[in-house]
Amino acid sequence: MYNSRTMDSIVIIPTYNEKENIENIIRAVFGLEKIFHILIIDDGSPDGTASIVKTLQQEFPDRLFLIERAGKQGLGTAYICGFKWSVEHGYDFIFEMDADFSHDPKDLPRLYAACRDGGADVAVGSRYCEGVNVVNWPLGRILMSYGASVYVRLVTGINIRDTTAGFKCYRREVLETIELDKIHFKGYAFQIEMKFTAHKCGFRIVEVPIIFINRVLGTSKMNSSIFGEALFGVLKLKWWSFSRKYPKKKA
Repeated sequence: MYNSRTMDSIVIIPTYNEKENIENIIRAVFGLEKIFHILIIDDGSPDGTASIVKTLQQEFPDRLFLIERAGKQGLGTAYICGFKWSVEHGYDFIFEMDADFSHDPKDLPRLYAACRDGGADVAVGSRYCEGVNVVNWPLGRILMSYGASVYVRLVTGINIRDTTAGFKCYRREVLETIELDKIHFKGYAFQIEMKFTAHKCGFRIVEVPIIFINRVLGTSKMNSSIFGEALFGVLKLKWWSFSRKYPKKKA
């Protein structure tokens, strides 16, 4: 068990071919005043991402951790793997973050404060809770993403502006409660399913405004089929919810 006052938080970063970004994002997180640990989940990146992480582990042996998996197994399974590892290792606050600087590491302490001090069980780094705060996205992608979030709210009834956001902080209790093995989706619909399930379990979800900046280095993994999966997945989530009994947050 880690010292809860200084080492209570871990940032999970899934990677696939992120050699241009991985060292810089790790150093940016470790450069913050608040102490965070990092867990990299690498899905067999052929560009040598994992090798860079291993080299950095010699510099940060007690703060940087790596799980290597064979081949691309999906964003959702990477996070589920990381969630289970983090819970087993006693972290109280567990974060999701991209490797490409679209999520600013400087916002991590704000998400942390929302959960530790602000009463949130899940803090979401939100692009849309104060207008549209996205930089360097083409208009079509902004409309697709924003429209998807509106659609998810209408279908699911959850009052979250940025339902597809992937920059989040969870209290450990959330991940211990929501039955991770019952999470169905592996792609970006996973982000929606996690929020929806946390909501159905009675957890408080709070949005923290961020500015999302499109990646500068490396290749985006986003495409229209990913949004298609999310759109149809929402209907499945709603249908499943009629018959599923969700575990409840402890009083």
